[in-house]
Amino acid sequence: MQNKGLIKLFALLFGLVSIYQLSYTFIGGKVEDEAKSYAESRISDAEDNYISKREALEASYLDSIGDNSILGFTNYNEAKKKELNKGLDLKGGINVTLQISVKDILKGLANNTKSPIFNKALADADAASKDSDDTYVELFFNAFEKIKGNTKLASPDIFANKGLSGEVNFQMSDDQVKPIIRRKIDESIVSAFEVLRERIDGFGVTQPNIQREGNSGRILVELPGARDIARAQGLLSSTAQLEFWETYEPNNPELQGFFFQTNEKLKSLIDVADVKEPIKKESELDSLLSDVSADSLDIAGQVNPLFDKFQLGAPSYAVGVAAIQDTAEIGAYLRMKEVRRLLPANLQFVKFLWERPSEGSEIAELYALKSNRDNTPRISGDVVSDARDEFVNGKPAVTMSMNTKGAKEWEKLTGDAYTNRTGIAIVLDNKVYTAPGVSSGPISGGRSEITGTFTVNETKDISNVLRAGKLPASAEIIQSEVVGPSLGQEAIDSGFTSFMIAMAIVLVWMIFYYGKAGGFADIALLLNILLIFGVLTSLSAVLTLPGIAGIVLTIGMSVDANVLIFERIKEELAKGKGKSLAVADGFSNALSSILDANITTGLTAIILFIFGSGPIKGFATTLLIGILTSLFTAIFITRLLVDWYVEGQGRSLDFSTGLTKNLFKNINIDFLSKRKIAYIFSAILVGVSVFSLATNGLQQGVDFVGGRSYQVRFEQSVNPSEIASELNDVFGSGTNVKTFGDANQIKITTAYKVDVEGIEVDNEIQDKLYVALQKYLPDGISEQNFKVGSGDKSIGILQSVKVGPTIADDIKNNAFLAILGSLAVVFLYILFRFRKWQFSLGAVAAVFHDVMIVLGIFSLFGTIMPFNMEIDQAFIAAILTVIGYSLNDTVVVFDRIREIIGERGWRGGDNINLALNSTLSRTLNTSLTTLVVLLAIFIFGGESLRGFMFAMIIGIIVGTYSSLFIATPVMFDTLNKSSRAGGLEKETVEPETEEVK
Repeated sequence: MQNKGLIKLFALLFGLVSIYQLSYTFIGGKVEDEAKSYAESRISDAEDNYISKREALEASYLDSIGDNSILGFTNYNEAKKKELNKGLDLKGGINVTLQISVKDILKGLANNTKSPIFNKALADADAASKDSDDTYVELFFNAFEKIKGNTKLASPDIFANKGLSGEVNFQMSDDQVKPIIRRKIDESIVSAFEVLRERIDGFGVTQPNIQREGNSGRILVELPGARDIARAQGLLSSTAQLEFWETYEPNNPELQGFFFQTNEKLKSLIDVADVKEPIKKESELDSLLSDVSADSLDIAGQVNPLFDKFQLGAPSYAVGVAAIQDTAEIGAYLRMKEVRRLLPANLQFVKFLWERPSEGSEIAELYALKSNRDNTPRISGDVVSDARDEFVNGKPAVTMSMNTKGAKEWEKLTGDAYTNRTGIAIVLDNKVYTAPGVSSGPISGGRSEITGTFTVNETKDISNVLRAGKLPASAEIIQSEVVGPSLGQEAIDSGFTSFMIAMAIVLVWMIFYYGKAGGFADIALLLNILLIFGVLTSLSAVLTLPGIAGIVLTIGMSVDANVLIFERIKEELAKGKGKSLAVADGFSNALSSILDANITTGLTAIILFIFGSGPIKGFATTLLIGILTSLFTAIFITRLLVDWYVEGQGRSLDFSTGLTKNLFKNINIDFLSKRKIAYIFSAILVGVSVFSLATNGLQQGVDFVGGRSYQVRFEQSVNPSEIASELNDVFGSGTNVKTFGDANQIKITTAYKVDVEGIEVDNEIQDKLYVALQKYLPDGISEQNFKVGSGDKSIGILQSVKVGPTIADDIKNNAFLAILGSLAVVFLYILFRFRKWQFSLGAVAAVFHDVMIVLGIFSLFGTIMPFNMEIDQAFIAAILTVIGYSLNDTVVVFDRIREIIGERGWRGGDNINLALNSTLSRTLNTSLTTLVVLLAIFIFGGESLRGFMFAMIIGIIVGTYSSLFIATPVMFDTLNKSSRAGGLEKETVEPETEEVK
């Protein structure tokens, strides 16, 4: 081998850089362990709420020592920025996909036009978007084209308005306007991206990740380690629409008369017999309304749709109060057309908004705001030039400064409120945060404060979103995954355990089978693992649980390369060559097979990276990195070690041990003679699979059908059938409950309100879950603790996943494209390498066979196995990995067939049997090693990986079988037929013939 010195230097530098990069991870972990020990020593288990107290003390400790020097070259704060990124499944946190509303952007660009054609096109685009992969703006253009008549996009009441006057004029055609609108939309999405980035930077989590997903208007946000999930969700989806409105006086007689009329009207609009008794927090309502006279409410003993849930009067500028649980229903009543018609002419544009209730409150106040025909506020938030979280009179508050225009409008608004004795409602995202009165006349200067019952975090978030600015359009969370920190720690523990067991098995097996040479392969393998983690850290890539599985699979591939090399060296030694020459020829002859096998697996990994998301992309990343480092360590590092040992005086290297020396020698199995039996056997398996898929189908996860799923843990074992029956009463039929791992853990899947977006719906479902499951929970567990799965035993929701129906369709389509794409790419690659379509056909036939059998097994046994066998993104990753592995195996066999036929000729297929027998040692050795590794992960790797690993285990078994009994026979039958027709038989008899390649 040439340039040994250069390779040694490169390997040394590569290893040192990896150690340096990983040092930050170890330093950060050590400091965090010290912080944890410090908190545990200060706060005992006997204290109330000790877990959250310890977390707060840990954070305070880390903040206090963050800039202290460590080892003279770093500190904790710097180490956290450079450490190995851990994904949600290892660290906990939240991962969301936000959909920026292109519809809102179009409305804004059209200046909220009332054009019926424009709005009809929007409605048609809404309908089309449910079944189309096209972007929303293209659907809008298509819809507009169909109904426009003589109307143009450049009409003055659409895009040729004052706001776009510098770019769109009346003379432009639609084709000229379209690129301008596309660019404006892209600019708005970029603006939203930057706004979200600024908000996230102010949130305070380390290693956040935010990225656009092409031109879809979707933005992916990952906040690993985020503990306050509700706060994170609110920060991301808040549009920051800050508005200032003047309120009506709370005792306005016309408003009160309207509410009485509404109550009477509702009696005729809804069935009062169905109106349930309200669940009121009497003590709190009574306390709040102690000064409110209700003499005029002579409605005792009656059924009153409105007043059974709503009380007039409040000690503020609000018009009434209600229990928070009733606010949505009351709001729906007040938006009814029949009810709005009851408003007097001077109140017809009144705007009703609820307050943002303080933490722990059970009631909310309703405000009546002075609005107008266009529903525009007196002052909007774009006049705010700066915002800060401060303490006012010892309480958390937000102070704002306004620009010149805002200061003038603020002075006029405060003057009107002072004169009219009304309040000024400060509204953020349609919630009234506070509504103070004005006691000393107009306020000049444009400086104001938002005060209320805020926590410090709330004022930080409000000031953060106001500084960052408002989103140019609404942002709905269409997909989310929330993982509790305790589940993340469990995943780390199980992943580490499975990784160490798999490593130990492989290291011991290589020494057992290859002796000293196996020890050299082990050294190369350990360096390979170091390099993988070093590269992951250097690239700021994210390590996930499937990523750990990818690294463990890389171990098997690294072993495969060394097995190929060692088997070829043994063959060269058997020919009587000297040790040095045998080593050189063995590495040289194995190189083609190693490269082909790794390239085919790499191609499937690239496709997985392109079409996958989240943890699946992490799996593909580690697999790709592992392929590259495995090639380097197997081809160069193992070679260096073997050459060094062989070149020494008096050293013997046999590449086997006494127990394995004669294994697989003199094997002469006639594989081709058994191909018809294999065809029949495989046809039966594939037929059963197809029949089961047609009748039973597959258990599709929420990734593919949309919905919400919750992993919930209890203190004691629970009966999933019993819980399913109760939840079906709450969420409707179709709610699925099954044991997930241990008997005290379940997975709940529901399609309840799957079409409705918004945090309010997420909170509603979790509230209903808490109420429905309360009898199974330990006494005293609060709803808040239930939602985040806290406590020593992590009781409650450990993980939640939400996938909207639109993105579910996209995920399903991407999965389908990924599988088809991988088959097409591999077919072309094998055609390129072997120059015969028969080789490609054999490989693709084997892959199709493997995929159908894996799908069939999941269809047949999906409801029987004691672990999750849903079809989701992880399953697609497993299928693609099976494709890669099956092709890896097949390509190695094909490589040997091509080599032997090139040397000895076709000979009616005899030499194909010879090739299959000569690779049998490698095929079984690699397959068994990889299988044992996957079994280690399956058993010890945690519940969330079991279905994933089971698919891969089945795939390895059938992939090994198909490379011998499907791929090669199909290639043989088609090539044998064409060779007879084209005279290939005669041409390839001579040893020097190289016709088949």
